[in-house]
Amino acid sequence: MNEKLKGISRRDFMRVAGRYGLTSTLFAAAGATGMLTLPQLAKAAEETSNERGRVEPKFRFKFGASGFNENNLDIQKSGQLFFARDLEERTDGAIQVEFIGSNQICGQLDCVTNTQQGIIEIFSASTQNSAGGAPYYNALDFAYMFPSRASQYYFFYHPKSEALLREPLRQRHNIQFLFTHCELRGMMMGASFRDKPLVTSVDDLRGTANRVTGTQLGRIAMQQLDLNPRPVAWAETLDALRSGLIDGAETWMGAVAYAGMSGAISQAVDLKFFCGTEHTAMSWEAFQKLPSDLQDAVMESAYTAQVHVQGAHEAALYDIVGAYPDPAEHTLFAQNNVRVALLSDAEIKKAEEMCSPEYNPEPWARWRERINGWSGGHDVYKEIYDIAREIDTDMSAVNVKPRRWWKAA
Repeated sequence: MNEKLKGISRRDFMRVAGRYGLTSTLFAAAGATGMLTLPQLAKAAEETSNERGRVEPKFRFKFGASGFNENNLDIQKSGQLFFARDLEERTDGAIQVEFIGSNQICGQLDCVTNTQQGIIEIFSASTQNSAGGAPYYNALDFAYMFPSRASQYYFFYHPKSEALLREPLRQRHNIQFLFTHCELRGMMMGASFRDKPLVTSVDDLRGTANRVTGTQLGRIAMQQLDLNPRPVAWAETLDALRSGLIDGAETWMGAVAYAGMSGAISQAVDLKFFCGTEHTAMSWEAFQKLPSDLQDAVMESAYTAQVHVQGAHEAALYDIVGAYPDPAEHTLFAQNNVRVALLSDAEIKKAEEMCSPEYNPEPWARWRERINGWSGGHDVYKEIYDIAREIDTDMSAVNVKPRRWWKAA
């Protein structure tokens, strides 16, 4: 539950939203400091609604935020509400955003297609789930391309991310990639691992049956690691983990926490084998219709949101999720007895040698050739792999220097 909204029921929250608008109420809750009472929330929502209504917007954008809402965005700090509010303020109301989360207008698998079809203008979902509707997103999912969260942030700030990721998404899929949260995916093991010793080796996971997302490249990595990928809808994953229908799920620790799945997870194995990136993007067609000053504002808000997410989510992993061994008692993992398994460098190297294109190229050859062709001839895996290693492997994610990636290096 959002700490600011303790004591306010979901019904009361929606009553306030019904009067002042859901987006205004969400902005009011997100902008508050400390815990809110119901009257305080109503007053803040009214003031926010009045402020947003003082100018007639030139552009109204629907933001389909898949399953996100005021509660889970206080756990996974992926910046969607921050971006929407910043964009409205930066444009002095010329752009107004209608935030539609909680899977009300689109979910993880179809937010991207709804954006491409013009039903919504902005969306948030994982790049892995979005790969079903926009296959170039698979470019992020080569196994062990990124050694750390720091290397992920470094790439997304890098000017070469334009040619290697953003421009192909614009040209092939009508998608303007804006910003993203960064984690690396591991194996989140369910009831069948509750009484087993803590996982210390990739061999402990071999032969298990595990949920896979929409990423085609993620399936290749799991097959090479003998993790038996099974397509299970995100909404059904919780019950499947509890019942033992699957042994685990490939996802990231923040996702387990924000989705309320911590109680079904027995071990969070930090395999770090490919991207977990909950990104925000918009229709390239809608972006192009904006005058140049508003296009600049969108990019500045995206940059500001990226910087916000980089710091805020790193803090949340430590202080809210508890994504480390022996987490503090107040964290979600401690409260739900989730054991975090950090594999040794030698074990991570063994997994990398089993499944990555660097050491096991054949299973990846077809997709690698396809993505290279879509990019206009780049060796996408190799170029991103090299960029990810321009920084020290032990650099903290919060120490990555932000850059405006769309400007010259």
